[in-house]
Amino acid sequence: MERRVIFPNKKLPYLLMLPQIIITLIFFIYPALQALSQSFYIEDAFGLGSEFVWLENFQVLFADPHYWKSFFTTILFSIAVVVLSMSIALFLALQADKIVKGALIYRTMMVWPYAVAPAVAGIVWILLFNSKLGVMTWLLEQFGYEWNHKLNGDEAMGLVVVAAAWRQIAYNFIFFLAGLQSIPKSLIEAASIDGARSTRRFWTIIFPLLTPVTFFLIVINVVYAFFDTFGIIHTVTSGGPAGATNIMVYKVYSDGFIGLDLGGSAAQSVVLMVIVGALTVFQFRYMEKKVHY
Repeated sequence: MERRVIFPNKKLPYLLMLPQIIITLIFFIYPALQALSQSFYIEDAFGLGSEFVWLENFQVLFADPHYWKSFFTTILFSIAVVVLSMSIALFLALQADKIVKGALIYRTMMVWPYAVAPAVAGIVWILLFNSKLGVMTWLLEQFGYEWNHKLNGDEAMGLVVVAAAWRQIAYNFIFFLAGLQSIPKSLIEAASIDGARSTRRFWTIIFPLLTPVTFFLIVINVVYAFFDTFGIIHTVTSGGPAGATNIMVYKVYSDGFIGLDLGGSAAQSVVLMVIVGALTVFQFRYMEKKVHY
């Protein structure tokens, strides 16, 4: 006989959800609708007037070569952050799952970086790779390599990718470790008895059982790379040098708040939302078919 849980107070679930609904409406839905409305206007830089131009902001945007450069920079940056952060997190989770003594201390130390704000994470890596005082810069000089991410676009991109991935590793680590601990040990032991080596056990047993966690983290990491890395970009490179790290979310800020092109900036934010939404739908529609629950 099936047993169902019945709440005597039918209003209680809605009251518990109300704070989150209010926060979502105020800080997510309302700004998104405002950006959509603003994208159809050309506004005065001083906010004294506006003119309805329909889709002109989008036409100008898609004809701008700098915007397309920012688009491809964002794609490259996002792929690098997702692959680097998830692969390192999975490796560390595999090692943490083997530790018996001091496991709690090790796992706690691994989770700490996620508590660091993006801007602070950027400052940490700036100090490490400062062209004059950075420890990592000094080590590279010992091998004859002169590091200066303020002048070299490839170095700047590499630095922001590492900084963004470093902060996200802790988040991925938590979920991968939880997924590993949910795998029955009897399956691993049976494969060991059959003579399967650690590499074969990972690819034939462990990783297939981690596909639900991996799929979830891919979606989360893509959204993180597109939106939540603004603080790191702003702190480390400010989109430079020569736009080498000017990803789409930072271009929205630079064009809107620095260039005072409010209509064009709003159009960019709308396009960014559409791209991220489309990527999420694509991942759930096609990638989830390969996920086994």
